[in-house]
Order: sequence, then structure tokens, then C-alpha cells
Amino acid sequence: MIDVTGAVVGFVMMLGFMALGLHVAVAMLLTSIVGVLAFMGTAPLESYGNQLWSIMNDFLLTSIPLFVLLGELLLRSGVTDRMYRTLSLWLSPLPGGLIHTNIGASSVFAAVSGSSVATAATISTVALPEFRKRRYNEKLVLGSIAAGATLGILIPPSVNLIIFGALTNTSIGQLFVGGIIPGICLTLLFMASIIVIANVFPGTAESVAEDISMAEKLRSLVHLIPPAVIFFVTMGAIYFGWATPTEAAGAGVILSLGIAAVYRGLSWKMLHESFLSTMRTSALCLFIITAAFYLNFVIGVMGVPQAMTDYVASLGVSTLGLILVLVVFYLVLGCFIETLSMMVGTIPIVFPIILYAGIDPIWFGIFLVLMMELALITPPVGMNLYVVQGIRGQGTVSDLFVGILPFVAVIGIFVAVIIAFPALVTWLPGLMFR
Repeated sequence: MIDVTGAVVGFVMMLGFMALGLHVAVAMLLTSIVGVLAFMGTAPLESYGNQLWSIMNDFLLTSIPLFVLLGELLLRSGVTDRMYRTLSLWLSPLPGGLIHTNIGASSVFAAVSGSSVATAATISTVALPEFRKRRYNEKLVLGSIAAGATLGILIPPSVNLIIFGALTNTSIGQLFVGGIIPGICLTLLFMASIIVIANVFPGTAESVAEDISMAEKLRSLVHLIPPAVIFFVTMGAIYFGWATPTEAAGAGVILSLGIAAVYRGLSWKMLHESFLSTMRTSALCLFIITAAFYLNFVIGVMGVPQAMTDYVASLGVSTLGLILVLVVFYLVLGCFIETLSMMVGTIPIVFPIILYAGIDPIWFGIFLVLMMELALITPPVGMNLYVVQGIRGQGTVSDLFVGILPFVAVIGIFVAVIIAFPALVTWLPGLMFR
């Protein structure tokens, strides 16, 4: 069995390959090959074809392109535009005005898209033209969009939670349900922070009292029905056992096609663009997942998880101490590595230690996603920051570095809250799946 030093060398080697500019999937495959050749010869390499087939033959992974396609269809059919306008009517009178709409729209779109980057791109496209007409602190506006988009990987359905479940053999349904309460709480905390900022720093964000009747506001709620129906159909089908996550995602795609037709947004051009974008995103995700599964297989054969578990046990670290070490570990790593890469690259080593420490896998899945959220909005590699800046098309990304600070603090506080009160994550799955 390989010792802990070998495991650390392998991890550093993988980071080194990434630093050289290699794609993370290529870096993981090269690390696997080097490890195999150094410790076991060429025999395990001959099994790569079988490993690849068994990985890609997993029915669960089919849900990833389906959930991505669902979000693409809603975006390109105009559903998200109407959703944003509706939420602006209801949320803009609050202190902080339309900035609340960024958070609210992100949370609603997150409930159907499953992708943080897709949420950032969608809300930026819809929101930024409107904010340019009004007197708002631009840095806070940009920060709210980037932060709100992180809800895309927390509020179910979440592609990241699907990947976590596939890598760890954890129930996707329980992970989805476990993300509901934290997703709602984090949304409310984001909005509360905006209210505090608006009151402490007058002029940062104006509330907007538009002359719109209550009847018109009520009529506008019809545009929130499509995402709500898709959310309840997909989640309901999974919870009641009527469908697997993949089948539920397929049902959501069929519903989104019907909704696009109702909104007269269904066309060959729209479908072509949606399929092309879905193909690119899905290919990237599945390439990384394939490499991660093979790396997982290799380090399992080499005995790395057991060696790491024995090492942690020898240190006598408490459960809380282990969690705090992981917080620091993921905070540092998230500043340099893209989130999906960080997740799939560390789970094979970290998850066995989590199980040994008696930490609930559902809780750890949500904790890990929250740490991914921080990585999405912390420089220099925060993906959401660059997506928003790219759509903004002016100024510098340093504006986002400033605007995101309050929301980074909010996520950090919420991580501390779920560490102190893990029932926020585990109560609802325990209730619904007992």
C-alpha cells in the first residue's frame, strides 16, 4: 500500500500539471498513469477501456445533459426574461430595490437549471441593461449577480450534487432534498445583507416604487408558473419514487419544450443553439467525470484512501477539527482551481476520511457545494466573476472583486451555521426518506 507521502506527491503532481496549463481531465489521467507505472506496472492500464465503458454506461450521468438542456431551453425561449420582470415588480420596493431581483431570479432559475455558470450568464444578460438605466452602485450590482448565481449548484436540481452522488454512491434524491433548506436560507441571507447595506450606506441602492396596480402584479405571477411546475414535477417525481433523476430530468425537458411553444419561442434555430450549448457543457463535464472515476479506481487499488484514513486516525483530530481543516483546505484550493475540477479531484481522497469520522454524507455534500460556491466568487479563479464581467463588456474585473465581498462573508457565515446546526441540512432528507 502506498503511504501518505506518495498520496501527497500525486496530488501535488496533479496540481502541477494544471499549473502548466493542461486541462484538469488530462491532468488527472496523467497523474493516474504515472501512479500506475510507478507502483503497479502496466497491468492496470489495460483495464482502462473497461473502466471507461462502465463509467459512461451509468444511467445516472444521462441526467447531466438533460438538466443542462432544460436550462438552455428556458433561457432561449424567453421564460427567464418574463420571470425576471415579474420578480422585479414584487421585490424592487424593498430597500436595495432591483438588486433583490438578481438574487430572487437566480434562486428561481437555479431551481430548474442546475448550473451556476448558466445562472450567472442568464441573469447578467437580463439584468445588466436594466441597471444601466438606473442609479445603483455598479460594484454591488455585479457582486449580487455573481453571488446569486452560486445558488445554481445548491438549490436542486444541481449538476454538482449529481456528480457528487455519482462519485460517492450517495442518494441523489436525498442530496437534492438536503439542498432545499440551505438554498432558501442562503437566498434570504443574501437579501438581508442587501437591505443592511442599503440602510447603512444610503445611495448605494435605491428602492423602486413603480406605479403598478396590485392587479397587474398578480397577473404577472403567471410567468413564475413554468419554473415552479418544472421544479415540482422533477423533484416530486424523484421524491415519490415515480422516476429516477434521469427520468425526471427528461420529463422536465419535455415540459420546457411545451412551455417554449406556448411562449412562441420554439424554433429550429433555438433548438440548434440549445443543443449545441448543451453538447459543449456536457462533454466538458463528462470528460472530467471520466478522468475522475479512473483516478478514483487507481488510487483505490493503490490503497491511498485507507492510508489517508489511517493517517488522520493517528493524528487524533476531532470531527470539528477535521471540518475546520477542510474549510481552510477548500478555501485555499478554491482560489487556484476551478470548482468542478476541485470537487472531483479531492473527493476520492477526502470522502473515505469523512466516512471514517462519522460525518453524514448528505451533510458533507451540501457543505462541499457551499465551499464550491465560495470558490466560484473568490479571485483569482472565480468563474462567476469572469462570466459576469464578460457579459458586462466594460470596466475591469476588479469591480467584481470589491462588490462580491459582502456575499463572500455571508456564505462564510452560513458555512459556520450549518457546522453548528447540521440539522439544517439533514432534517428534511431524514423526514422525507425515512
